[in-house]
Amino acid sequence: MLNKYPLWKYLLVVAVLIIGVYYSLPNLYPNDSAVQIRATQAGFIVNDVTLNKAEQILTDAEIQYFGAEVNEQSLLIRLYSSSDQLKAKAALQAGLGSDYIIALNLAPTTPQWLLALGGKPMALGLDLSGGVHFLMEVDMDRYIASRLDSFEADIKRNLRDEKIRYRAVNVTGDDSIQVILANEDYRDDAERWIKRNITDFAIANTTARNLPALELTLTDEAITAMEDYAIKQNQTTLSNRVNEIGVAEPLVQRQGRNRIVVELPGVQDTVSAKRILGKSANLEYRLQSQDGTGELFPFRDSNRTVMLSNDIIVTGDNVTNASTTFDEAGRPAVSVTLDSAGGARMGETTKNNLQQPMAVLFIEQKSELTGYVEENGEQVPQYRNYEVKEVISLATIQGVFSSNFQTTGLDSAEEASELALLLRSGALAAPMTFVEERTVGPSMGAENISKGINSVAIGFALVILFMVIYYKVFGLFASAALTANLVLMIAVMSILGATLTLPGIAGMVLTVGMAVDANVLIFSRIKEELAAGKPVQSAIDAGYGRAFYTIMDANITTFIVAVILYAIGTGSVKGFAVTLSVGILTSMFTAIVLTRALTNLVYGGRAVKKLPI
Repeated sequence: MLNKYPLWKYLLVVAVLIIGVYYSLPNLYPNDSAVQIRATQAGFIVNDVTLNKAEQILTDAEIQYFGAEVNEQSLLIRLYSSSDQLKAKAALQAGLGSDYIIALNLAPTTPQWLLALGGKPMALGLDLSGGVHFLMEVDMDRYIASRLDSFEADIKRNLRDEKIRYRAVNVTGDDSIQVILANEDYRDDAERWIKRNITDFAIANTTARNLPALELTLTDEAITAMEDYAIKQNQTTLSNRVNEIGVAEPLVQRQGRNRIVVELPGVQDTVSAKRILGKSANLEYRLQSQDGTGELFPFRDSNRTVMLSNDIIVTGDNVTNASTTFDEAGRPAVSVTLDSAGGARMGETTKNNLQQPMAVLFIEQKSELTGYVEENGEQVPQYRNYEVKEVISLATIQGVFSSNFQTTGLDSAEEASELALLLRSGALAAPMTFVEERTVGPSMGAENISKGINSVAIGFALVILFMVIYYKVFGLFASAALTANLVLMIAVMSILGATLTLPGIAGMVLTVGMAVDANVLIFSRIKEELAAGKPVQSAIDAGYGRAFYTIMDANITTFIVAVILYAIGTGSVKGFAVTLSVGILTSMFTAIVLTRALTNLVYGGRAVKKLPI
């Protein structure tokens, strides 16, 4: 019988709609603005005492709050607006001090019966929630240069260990090292050792100073691998720092060969965020030189200098935990915990060098603006990167210690807190500069949401009005399909954990038009079949059957474009592509299957003389 679905098809349509409604409902329960409080030291429990202190701070600052929740790891306080959220963070950070991390957060209000099966609202992008956007560029040339310096030191040390006599090992270019040997036999030995142990270089025999030499040149594969490592390491470090700062739904994403995009929803203090994200700081622990050989470094707080040994005991890379504390004189300090390898080296060094001075060398990568150059009609800032090394502490080793100790000599509690944060989150593999920054205020984000919802509602209403006027009852079927399509789009994006952006809302508006386009093709085909004199049931069947392939072809090509946009696009383009892709898939179901089910229920298998279309 024409135009009759079996029972299982109707049940399938109903089941899909029920699932869609269930997973779209959490978006009716927007998250509350909140601040989350947790301790900087692992194992420290935030309890009711912390809650009472936090509540008193907020009360004194006249900031309204509600719904405080305490567990062993953190404290969550809900606030009435995003502006109160920012004020609360500033007040709590000042009142609780550096022992606590105050994080901006979003507290869910979704009922438990929706959470039971994983229902949750879509996250909002930066353009809807407000916050800051940074585009950071990794200094790959400086990173490759540092890796060459490291290779140079390794080659020298290992050639000495292997008793291979050499006259010089020097970095001679942006990607090359020259090794000058004492004679031909030593060159052969050196070449064999390098080929066996260091695979990053192409090796060529040459001469220098009338002596046999090796020219080592980094391969393209090695340079690409180094660049990938630098980007991944910096991404990891930036993610750790963002987590330490405390940001809800942050984005840290690679862009191109040497750039990283960082988006921090809810953050408005760009100066503080830039200082933490862009700072590349590390520590080195060295003994004071006793034989007059080494490197001379200045003290941070005076004009004095000190000669330190070239041998590094441990660095900040060996740090597993760091927290702010105070020394015996009440001055700010950082309590440091090392990994097993670092602890073993520190223990051996302090055991063998009692009563000898040991220094803490603070190393910081900095950049300064040197001017602007014009590129493609725009003024592009130019930066100079440089490194500062200063001794912050020189103290005599009074006893043996290994994994746990204090680093002193810091100027303020704020500096101690920042250094502890940087050590906990890890060092940047390569220095970075800010090439772009944007700030979206919370009020602008709310305005974007309002305008986005209005645009969807107006477009939706106009399309429905046109369809009902032009196609009558079948226009009502199309309107029901459009409604179901929006519900299913929201449900799928919520299930996938997609982030809704302003371009994403634009994708929704476009999908509304594209979804109804399929129904226009079907209904126009039905009208043509009726005009050709076909019976009603045959016209309906031919309309859906013959229009299907046209609809499929059009949607497949659009879907391919959406996939390409997602693959090569940046954040905002990806948001549009995700919404468009989901909308295409859901509209295929609603425009073809759902409207066909409604048509079959109303007209299928009946003796209908005329269709209201």
